[in-house]
Amino acid sequence: MSDQHSHQSFETRAIHAGNTADPLTGAVVPPIYQVSTYKQDGVGGLRGGYEYSRSANPTRTALEENLAALEGGRRGLAFASGLAAEDCLLRALLAPGDHVVIPNDAYGGTFRLFAKVVQRWGVDFSVANTSDVDLVRDAVNDRTKLIWVETPSNPLLGITDIEAVAGVARQAGVKLVVDNTFASPYLQQPLALGADVVVHSLTKYMGGHSDVVGGALVTADESLGEELAYHQNAMGAVAGPFDSWIVLRGIKTLAVRMDRHSENATRIAEMLTQHPEVTQVLYPGLPEHPGHEVAAKQMRSFGGMISFRVRGGEEAAVEVCNRAQLFTLGESLGGVESLIEHPGRMTHASVAGSALEVPADLVRLSVGIENVDDLLADLRQALG
Repeated sequence: MSDQHSHQSFETRAIHAGNTADPLTGAVVPPIYQVSTYKQDGVGGLRGGYEYSRSANPTRTALEENLAALEGGRRGLAFASGLAAEDCLLRALLAPGDHVVIPNDAYGGTFRLFAKVVQRWGVDFSVANTSDVDLVRDAVNDRTKLIWVETPSNPLLGITDIEAVAGVARQAGVKLVVDNTFASPYLQQPLALGADVVVHSLTKYMGGHSDVVGGALVTADESLGEELAYHQNAMGAVAGPFDSWIVLRGIKTLAVRMDRHSENATRIAEMLTQHPEVTQVLYPGLPEHPGHEVAAKQMRSFGGMISFRVRGGEEAAVEVCNRAQLFTLGESLGGVESLIEHPGRMTHASVAGSALEVPADLVRLSVGIENVDDLLADLRQALG
């Protein structure tokens, strides 16, 4: 993170870090450098270090500087998708014979990457409940290179004590990776708690408007950032300039959006706990949530994601999704509009039959920033 912004509050960094006024015109918003190559002043005479936009692009640079500042990291890297970021990280840091500890609750695409792609390279993994530090420690062996954590997790909203697991990682001499997508850097700062790398799907809360796909890595260490940057260029799944610009625009309102997401989700979670058709509510902001105390310690507030289980099983859960009107039936999350989905048949179909299989009666909500009374009314009618 640039020293220029290190003393500033999060909201100020979100608006100003990386967003330098255009030196040619004074434009307060960085231009979209929709360009593939750059004129050189003689062979090797690069202006600002730019030669080809896979290697670097000024709009992407602005986003990457912003990401590093928001996470309190030394290097930020922007990718074409969250899975592209994960793929780069795994190929840069792992080799055949290595081992990774992954959570027993995680995004289905992450599990698919490990189980169907990475494992074919000769990289093994073990599944552990990362909410239990002792289970994480027991899963580490002499071939382990990474511990992978999602907190809050997707879709069961499990909470992992990042600082405690970072201690396990340090003791074992391995790196800790934290997927911070559900929380966003506004609510949670994994690097400050001891993580080595933060992963984001920029598609979600960072972009915030369901209009862009992107991913990011942010590192605590400059040399690790350089290693990942080398692989980013070598592999090429970079964020384009327009996508980078869209994410930069979304980030400027991240703090105010996350406040409203969290406020709305808290109201909805409280209502769901009282509804006769709901058998369990999974939201870390509820005092009865098993991870509530840890979440309160390491998060600013509890976010906009809720999962709940319904009476009547899988078909009843599907019907709730189908009856919702204001909540849009769709995959993804983190936009200003509220979404509803059935994880078992949608986002987490790829984990069916595995240790990460989700309950069939589970419904997941991405709570938007609409009027909360309208959202409550829609859920009540959908539940019947």
